[in-house]
Amino acid sequence: ILSSVEYQKQTNKQQINKPKRLYNQDWSDHALWWEQKQQWLLKPSWTLDKCGIHADARLCLTPQHKPLQLVMPSSIVLRMRVCFSSPVFRTIMGICKLLNIRRPEELSLLWPVEEKKKKKDKDVGEEVYDITSGTIPKLANGMPAFFAETPETEVVYKILAVSQPAPAPETIAKLYRTTNIMEKAHINSRWLDSSRSLLQQGVKENDKLILRFKYYTFHDIIPQADVVRLTQLYEQSRWAILLEEIECTEEEMMVFAALQYHIGKVSLTEQSVASCPAMEDLDSALQCLEVKMEGESSADDMLVSFMTYTQPKRLTLKGYKQYWFTFKDTTISYYKSKEESSKEPIQQMNLKGCEVAPDVSVAGQKFCIRLLIPGPEGMNEVYLRCEHEQQYSRWMAACRLASKGKTLADSSFSSEVQSIQSFLAMQKTTPRNNTAQTDESINTHSLVSPRYQKKYKPKQLTPRILEAYQNVAQLSLTDAIQKFLQIWQALPDFGLSYIVVRFKGCRKDEVLGIANNRLIRIDLSVGDVVKTWRYNTMRQWNVNWDIKQVAIEFDGNVNIAFSCVTANCKIVHEYIGGYIFMSTRCREQSDTLNEELFHKLTGGHEAL
Repeated sequence: ILSSVEYQKQTNKQQINKPKRLYNQDWSDHALWWEQKQQWLLKPSWTLDKCGIHADARLCLTPQHKPLQLVMPSSIVLRMRVCFSSPVFRTIMGICKLLNIRRPEELSLLWPVEEKKKKKDKDVGEEVYDITSGTIPKLANGMPAFFAETPETEVVYKILAVSQPAPAPETIAKLYRTTNIMEKAHINSRWLDSSRSLLQQGVKENDKLILRFKYYTFHDIIPQADVVRLTQLYEQSRWAILLEEIECTEEEMMVFAALQYHIGKVSLTEQSVASCPAMEDLDSALQCLEVKMEGESSADDMLVSFMTYTQPKRLTLKGYKQYWFTFKDTTISYYKSKEESSKEPIQQMNLKGCEVAPDVSVAGQKFCIRLLIPGPEGMNEVYLRCEHEQQYSRWMAACRLASKGKTLADSSFSSEVQSIQSFLAMQKTTPRNNTAQTDESINTHSLVSPRYQKKYKPKQLTPRILEAYQNVAQLSLTDAIQKFLQIWQALPDFGLSYIVVRFKGCRKDEVLGIANNRLIRIDLSVGDVVKTWRYNTMRQWNVNWDIKQVAIEFDGNVNIAFSCVTANCKIVHEYIGGYIFMSTRCREQSDTLNEELFHKLTGGHEAL
């Protein structure tokens, strides 16, 4: 029998010597994962019986936040801790908050493409930047505070916020590149479901996923506050050009190359920095005032001029004829002469819902506007040829606004005209400067796509790029990046995501192009646009999850239905609902996202 004092000493000794137990660890981030049902149990107040769990269920106690490798639009790989239990939409909100990227609803995650490695290719380990120690950020000198803790993490932030040097031609050649519309469609089948968690979709710890801008509606970009967002958006657009994911003309490619060259040079000396909130409020107030004043002093509500016109048919040459054209509201009318403009027009064309594309060669003084106008039997192709660039700028701006249902009285008309004129000015060749033309530091094959690498030698590309560079050499870093994005957004195929579908009643596969304001039906064999439907004419859309068919109803008793071939119909449903959600945003709204509305529009039967 031990005395009470001796017993207490012996007990204390055993307590010190015994190993650490489970209750000494922090279990606050752990939750139960039900393997058979692929479901998280995140309601601690519920009993297991209420969750529907029986004795044979296999439950796994696992952390909700785990490391994940993220490939950024700039191609750098980050290893960071993300939430595996929340819906992907909320997980991306956490990622963007950590990286100081505003408007996270524009981004999403997708699986990387599995490339077939050749025997000659050696496995070269890519550099992975580890920021798993990152927590909810507080800004310090314009960057999240944890990035400033060590020199290594500060370097990571600079890599995210500053444009990277032009890649070597060998690097571009090794990257996966889509060669046809079918391969582009297969890329879009790899998007993750925004309403389900990572673990529910088979993502495991330390897996590699790609972070990209999915919705091409970039709302409320403020250069002072969107340093990382703007840089990553530029990197995504640059790779889209270099890997030929989007078509552009030869003149446009030279302008893109010149801007890349300029941005690369300026990035070495100039860096974008975040400003204080007071300055951001002042900038936004001035911008709102500028838009308001533009609206008050808008241009005339009508355009009139002589232009040549043609409506080409297959297997025939384009025969242009001159007419007198008037443009009012969203309608173009044309007459035989100016004197007959008071009479009935030869034809009227309502441009609401049409496709507008430039057909321009500044060197050849060719200024044409290509219109695809919806008709009862499909899309009618029309070409308007302007006499000079001033006329082209105004008519092109009017056509673009009319396709969106806007008139010449809209406040954005003047800025649209200026944007077109500045782009045309970039394509003009200036008198050659012998000192500029002998710059050998330019790596031409890193600035153009493989198509032009094969077509021209470096000695041929260098003078053309440097000629275009003289038109952009005075731009600041931020202005150059914004100009690059502006030209990218003006390309005819900008923002199109392709899905191979089969329309109801048809026996062959076709392509559905999904843009930020319309759906496009494309002939898979030829590549021609067959029909366009605008979101603003859409009454409703439904998904039959049993037979996996999407049905959409438009104004005028127009109904379409299709099943998806290369992707889950949930991806199409999420694209349509996501773009409609993006259209509900306005400048006056706070940065708080209406997550409930997003899931109502994109979640389908799972959200209900």
